[in-house]
Amino acid sequence: MRRFSQVHGAARYGPVWSGSFGTLRTVYVADPTLVEQLLRQESHCPERCSFSSWAEHRRRHQRACGLLTADGEEWQRLRSLLAPLLLRPQAAAGYAGTLDNVVRDLVRRLRRQRGRGSGLPGLVLDVAGEFYKFGLESIGAVLLGSRLGCLEAEVPPDTETFIHAVGSVSVSTLLTMAMPNWLHHLIPGPWARLCRDWDQMFAFAQRHVELREGEAAMRNQGKPEEDMPSGHHLTHFLFREKVSVQSIVGNVTELLLAGVDTVSNTLSWTLYELSRHPDVQTALHSEITAGTRGSCAHPHGTALSQLPLLKAVIKEVLRLYPVVPGNSRVPDRDIRVGNYVIPQDTLVSLCHYATSRDPTQFPDPNSFNPARWLGEGPTPHPFASLPFGFGKRSCIGRRLAELELQMALSQILTHFEVLPEPGALPIKPMTRTVLVPERSINLQFVDR
Repeated sequence: MRRFSQVHGAARYGPVWSGSFGTLRTVYVADPTLVEQLLRQESHCPERCSFSSWAEHRRRHQRACGLLTADGEEWQRLRSLLAPLLLRPQAAAGYAGTLDNVVRDLVRRLRRQRGRGSGLPGLVLDVAGEFYKFGLESIGAVLLGSRLGCLEAEVPPDTETFIHAVGSVSVSTLLTMAMPNWLHHLIPGPWARLCRDWDQMFAFAQRHVELREGEAAMRNQGKPEEDMPSGHHLTHFLFREKVSVQSIVGNVTELLLAGVDTVSNTLSWTLYELSRHPDVQTALHSEITAGTRGSCAHPHGTALSQLPLLKAVIKEVLRLYPVVPGNSRVPDRDIRVGNYVIPQDTLVSLCHYATSRDPTQFPDPNSFNPARWLGEGPTPHPFASLPFGFGKRSCIGRRLAELELQMALSQILTHFEVLPEPGALPIKPMTRTVLVPERSINLQFVDR
């Protein structure tokens, strides 16, 4: 559901209403108390509305489902394998060393990109495009234990193809979800484009997974299993757990997609807001400088996680611009939410964008104000802003995403003062499956 439709629906109909998106009949919930009631009644394997076109692609093209498309016991099995490696704070912090070099390469790339295509010194065009590359390089290093070349002066063609497919699949997903299956034969363009995008992403992931498989086989040839090196990436762990190559490829493909969108969009919006609020940027730069002084030459996640303003800035950006503006559940039994009974197998849409901009929860809700997370003003309902979801279906990459954001912001603000593009008008968000800027965000990066 589009973000403005959420806000309009809540204002017109109240906290709960019924509507449709394409062929899907849906109950919408836009009240944090009711959202909490629904989520706390989840079953052992919570089911959400799957992207039916994604699942159909997996079926027709004989591809394995990953965490984004799996349901039921298969989802539970995959989640149980990956959660200890991603959701535990100590486990996520262990990737800081892997990410450190990636972040420093991002800073070098931003320096190279200044002035290109604009003629204005310091101006980087379409920062989201640069952060897409950073997001893919980061998640690739964690998943595959190798660098993909996204931040080099010349990006490898297959990497560029993958990045383009990530952007394109968001658009084709919206179009195919709004169309009944029989219409795909009459208007084949959106379905064909979606299949092309997914096939390109799967091919990219498969090449890299097979490379890691070959390296592991050569490295461990002749060694008993207990003597094998532990590895420092998730693909190696999945190989050790005897997960099939097809399943590994499915999970790597979907996790690459999720990792790119979350980090790139949030970094873009964060620097956009900081460029327009120089007082907050100055205070944050001072906090980073003081908080990481003496920790080590390359401050990692432990020091950064103790910086309250840094955490508040990220939290406020995710409130204003949640990567996924709405989530969904399909109850496996009749449930009561407030004064409503929602029947079994009903699609329920949780309107996170609407609740995170609710003036009863957040005074002056459309304003960027990180201080609201530092004890200033009323305390919002804990379910008013849920950028990473809640419960068993919450974002499995939350800890890793927060670490990437903290490390990237600390290095960017250490090296640059970030200024808005001269004369640029305000930029609003729009929905493209995920929440994205309505047009390119261009920013100036001035050496400190």
